[in-house]
Amino acid sequence: MANHKSALKRIRSNETKRLRNRYQHKTTRNAIKKLRESDKKEAEALFPTVVSMLDKLAKNNIIHSNKAANLKSQLAKHVASL
Repeated sequence: MANHKSALKRIRSNETKRLRNRYQHKTTRNAIKKLRESDKKEAEALFPTVVSMLDKLAKNNIIHSNKAANLKSQLAKHVASL
């Protein structure tokens, strides 16, 4: 167990951040699944919000920026092919 006040605070703040990151990541994954299962009209409406979510995850280093770019590319290709 940590001995310093600052270390205890760091443990608390890390746990809070971890839970927030996990929530955001899971929400984005669910949005991607929903987009892939939807029809053309709904997919076109969802696409900008999903791209925005991916950009935010990449900006906050929750996912790698290349992974976000690859996912956006795949989703754009999928929406175009509908």
